[in-house]
Amino acid sequence: MKRDPLAALGVSRETEERLRRFVDLLLKWNSTINLISRRDETQIWDRHVIDSLALLPALPAHASRAIDLGSGGGFPGVVLAIATGWRFDLVEVDQRKAAFLREAIRAAQADATVHCARIETLRIEPAPLLTARALAPLDRLLDLATPFLAPGGICVFPKGRTAEEELTAAEHHWHMQVERIQSPNDPSSTILRIREIARAGS
Repeated sequence: MKRDPLAALGVSRETEERLRRFVDLLLKWNSTINLISRRDETQIWDRHVIDSLALLPALPAHASRAIDLGSGGGFPGVVLAIATGWRFDLVEVDQRKAAFLREAIRAAQADATVHCARIETLRIEPAPLLTARALAPLDRLLDLATPFLAPGGICVFPKGRTAEEELTAAEHHWHMQVERIQSPNDPSSTILRIREIARAGS
């Protein structure tokens, strides 16, 4: 594991230890549940943990609560819950992955609640911060996210090489203020910080 990127992101030794417990548990479960690609196991810190921590500078300063959609193996939701100490609602429809997430937040002592439900049918209190990683193209992602976003809230979505293409497609249906942040971990990735979201024509 590389310590320098964690130190650069301001991760404390206690937080690092909790992240280690989370990663150890994920690798154990990954032998029976496909939480991450097997070929990513040796790169889990760079490709998944640090990639999730890269969202920290984009988060609103005093959100204190967030919703992570399609949490899967816990990226970025569990990692950000550990790093920020904020309360996260993790939404994951797959029962086996939801079971892993519950065990992960217990092992890592994260302040999070798992909702095993389809995003479209879930009803929970909106939050000032929405996150999601590799869930859907931006147009569809905004459709899923906006019912959960509190007034004045912000969506923070990491995107790969298709970020600009997805933004162009989404702008046909949405008005929004977008800030693009270069991922410090991957030059081909962009973190989209989106606010003032409204459907076009509304």
